[in-house]
Amino acid sequence: MSNELQGTVALVTGASSGIGEATSLALADRGAAVAIVARREDRLDSLAEQIRQTGATALSVQADVSSQEQAKTAVERTVAELGRLDILINNAGVMLLGPAVDAPLEEWGRMLDVNVAGLLYCAHAALPHLLEAAQDGPRQVADMVNVSSVAGRVARNGSGVYNLTKHGVGAFSEALRQEVAGRHVRISLVEPGAVATELRSHNRPEIQEDIAERFDGIQILESQDIADAIAYVVTRPWRVAVNELLVRPTEQEN
Repeated sequence: MSNELQGTVALVTGASSGIGEATSLALADRGAAVAIVARREDRLDSLAEQIRQTGATALSVQADVSSQEQAKTAVERTVAELGRLDILINNAGVMLLGPAVDAPLEEWGRMLDVNVAGLLYCAHAALPHLLEAAQDGPRQVADMVNVSSVAGRVARNGSGVYNLTKHGVGAFSEALRQEVAGRHVRISLVEPGAVATELRSHNRPEIQEDIAERFDGIQILESQDIADAIAYVVTRPWRVAVNELLVRPTEQEN
């Protein structure tokens, strides 16, 4: 364990698996107390115990961030029980791909609810605390990292609504960055390419086959690769802001 984030508190959404789980472990390893937020309580409890066994502090918060009230409560519990909030990792997201023609509208709604509304609810609730931490904390800075995707840069046939949500995350992040930069709150956008997570398994079987075919023969990223990138972003000196970080597998062309 290093002490780069000693004395700080981080909140990670979508923490029950994949990038969120790996990021929670990475931040705890660097000294942060971590509030881990997701819907699956059993997975959260297991992760919290894993973090505590390293000597770090973990708070397990079961919540669905697509609910405004639950997102707000998750932030409030973090501050009440861990004392402050220095870092927000907006990682929760879903990727439901497929043609727009005859698409199940509930898939579009789910992506809008989690990828856009959920991120906005967490950001809105966290911002006052991040601003306070930047003003009063020893690091002189606070961080919000919004996890987007290469899909936030490149539109693809069959990814229209997912592209929409991730382009929106990028636009919001840049506008917010301009708003709070002078107050030492860094807004960073991390855009993973193909990563071995549960995201693709949420798709219909025929879509999963299409995704597998697209990346056949390519060594895709591990969750830890993105967690390392996020940890790099939030451990820079206060004068250094990594505004945008695109991380693709070496063999991924687009």
